[in-house]
Amino acid sequence: METLNETFLIETVAARKWLVFSLCMITYILSGTVSTLMSVYLPVAIPDLMHREISEAEMGEIGAFINATFLYGWMFGGLLFGLVSDRVGRVKTLAFCTALYGIGTCLVVIVPNWYSLMGLRFVTGMGVGGVLLVSTVYISEIWEKKTRPVMLGILAVSFPIGIVATGSLNMIFSEWRPAFGLGLLPIAIALLILFLAPESHAWQMIKSAPLKTPESVFDGTNRSNLIKGSVIFGAVLIGLWGIFSWLPTWVQSLLAVGQDGQKERGLTMVLLGMGGIIGGVLSGFLVKNLGSRKTLMITFTGCIAVCCLLFITNHTFSKIIYLETALLALFFGISQGSLSSYIPELFPVIIRATATGFCFNIGRFFTATAVFFIGALVTVLGGFGNALLVFSIPFLIALITAWLSRDPESNIKNLS
Repeated sequence: METLNETFLIETVAARKWLVFSLCMITYILSGTVSTLMSVYLPVAIPDLMHREISEAEMGEIGAFINATFLYGWMFGGLLFGLVSDRVGRVKTLAFCTALYGIGTCLVVIVPNWYSLMGLRFVTGMGVGGVLLVSTVYISEIWEKKTRPVMLGILAVSFPIGIVATGSLNMIFSEWRPAFGLGLLPIAIALLILFLAPESHAWQMIKSAPLKTPESVFDGTNRSNLIKGSVIFGAVLIGLWGIFSWLPTWVQSLLAVGQDGQKERGLTMVLLGMGGIIGGVLSGFLVKNLGSRKTLMITFTGCIAVCCLLFITNHTFSKIIYLETALLALFFGISQGSLSSYIPELFPVIIRATATGFCFNIGRFFTATAVFFIGALVTVLGGFGNALLVFSIPFLIALITAWLSRDPESNIKNLS
């Protein structure tokens, strides 16, 4: 009887763990969707809110405010909710962040003007930033060490799955406001997390006996790696988000006047997401065989080459853009998967989470600032294509920085 009870308990714990992972994966997927939903509807939402047709330069300026505000919210949420989760717990914080981006998305349905939209995108960004951080920490604390990297890899791939869903929504909803009713789903998921997910035992142990930090992320070699990690990750984010946020609008600008572009914009976003998923999965095999540093250098070179191909050779819309977009997205996906391996390994285990979080969130600050100025680039450079081409330069910076860096394995040996 005792053996049967023990077996039942083990099976119950395992089943609950899988339920928790499923909830985290769903909220991660929805984060990807709400992050990019505004990008695909931007060309129709802004004129509708302003009740008039607007110029390309004006679209670039207003869109820059909206996209940058979202990224600032993402950065702020990533910093704030990490601290909050250490104080009140992973489950409560994760549930709150999920509900927060759900509410911010839902309210877009009734938003009266683009100023209010900008505020709601900041709130949504805060929730997304919190979810991506806290869900990763939560799963890493409740999952066994042997299969933990696999589960975290699956969780990371969930974000581009959400991007694919964005493209699908664009093809389903021709009107932009009803699409943001999607925010009801994360609100429901937040309630399930709050009532069904068990608190992290590791966090409970930390609360009862706080750990002391034996060394600082700003000491010696750590400081050097912190700078390199921040530059590489920040540069990649600038290039990735600058292009992701504006690619559908660029596609619209290549179409004939009066063509709604719903299908073209939606399919472009689907390809961005699909390329990210395949690239993320492929990155693990490349890192295993080539090493993370060499994989990153090859990937950054590919990003630069495809950006030039895409934005220099296309002046009107053709189906070749779909192929080139998919190839660029593939390199984007490889870069994100490789960075997840590369940057944490730059630091010793005892400060790895703190240092990695610093690199990621400082990068988002520079990303939001750079995306903010794209409106000016559109005006100065004469169109979205030339402006987006500028965003290949950050990949060159990342390439040079990675080339000047050591392999993570040698860094860890020196830090041990």
